[in-house]
Amino acid sequence: MLMAVGACTSIDCPVQNKVYTVYSLKKANGTTDTLKADTLTITIKRADGTDSTLLNRATGISTFDLNISYTQPEDVFYYTLLDTLGNTYHDTIYVKKEDEPHFESVDCQATYFHRLTDVRFTLHIIDSVVINHSTVNYDTSNEHFHVYFKTRY
Repeated sequence: MLMAVGACTSIDCPVQNKVYTVYSLKKANGTTDTLKADTLTITIKRADGTDSTLLNRATGISTFDLNISYTQPEDVFYYTLLDTLGNTYHDTIYVKKEDEPHFESVDCQATYFHRLTDVRFTLHIIDSVVINHSTVNYDTSNEHFHVYFKTRY
């Protein structure tokens, strides 16, 4: 009886219950694109109307993770790319998804997993965005999106 009670009180809730989407920058030929000297900033507009920066002046990156909202049917990400020649480009990526509540245990805080259903984007510096892996959960080893930038130089 004592062992059964001990087993029931052992709660293994995840410490970090946020889920992220992984973006990978690609060249037209499918190889990895790295922002060597260009800087990339990504912001969102929160429900209360304030802006929030998710990625700030990142350089030297080829992949990055972004939070995804729990209950909005579509997330909107504002990309600002500043190249080494001083040119600034602005694009917007719209990600549609279906939210799926995920419960580890009644004692754990609920979280949401997602299924990516559609992506659309503006075409100033972005050439295309492709959904590579549509299931978003705790596994961040999958690249969810491939982002193809237009030739900058």
